[in-house]
Amino acid sequence: MTDEPTTGDAHAGTPPDAGRSFRVQEPESRDSPTFVRSVISWGITIAVALAVVLVIQAFFVKVYSIPSASMVHTLEIGDRVIVSKLSKDPGRGDIIVFNRPANDPASGPDDPDVLIKRVIGLPGDTVESRDGKVFVNDKMLNEDYLAAGVYTQIDSPIKVPKGDLLVLGDNRQVSKDGRSFGPIPKTLIVGRAVLRIWPLSRAGRL
Repeated sequence: MTDEPTTGDAHAGTPPDAGRSFRVQEPESRDSPTFVRSVISWGITIAVALAVVLVIQAFFVKVYSIPSASMVHTLEIGDRVIVSKLSKDPGRGDIIVFNRPANDPASGPDDPDVLIKRVIGLPGDTVESRDGKVFVNDKMLNEDYLAAGVYTQIDSPIKVPKGDLLVLGDNRQVSKDGRSFGPIPKTLIVGRAVLRIWPLSRAGRL
């Protein structure tokens, strides 16, 4: 007598798949219709993605790199900011990107075609300085975004015409801004800087 269990099946030792035939699936050929359709599908997806990016940059937002020290310490050279092109009517204190005014010609080939400054004077405002502080319509402007010790010199009061803005850089000692080229028309505005995305250590809203 044996201790081994029995099932009564004469083929108990035969693998269940014995006698069956299998077809090995061949990899798709580059000339196969499926492969061609896959390539076309990926190509369309990439083209649509690129088109979306171009449309967004053309009409909604764009990334700009800060070229100079005129906005230190708010923005350092090399910082990258997202500019909303939908913001064409900024308020006082907003940071805007605008096309270089015609009365401020570039002094060299490396000068940027667009500038970035802060809005200080709105249409109808009179802006002047007293003891290094900015006054708008005879009221001192609270500029808590400036570095300690920044001194602002405006040689004579500036009246902002209708449809214009007066812009100044935060680094007043080195910034070439509305004190030299005067108020700018709103039509020059590219958009409002809303977010710093680089460097990551200082990323955040503006």
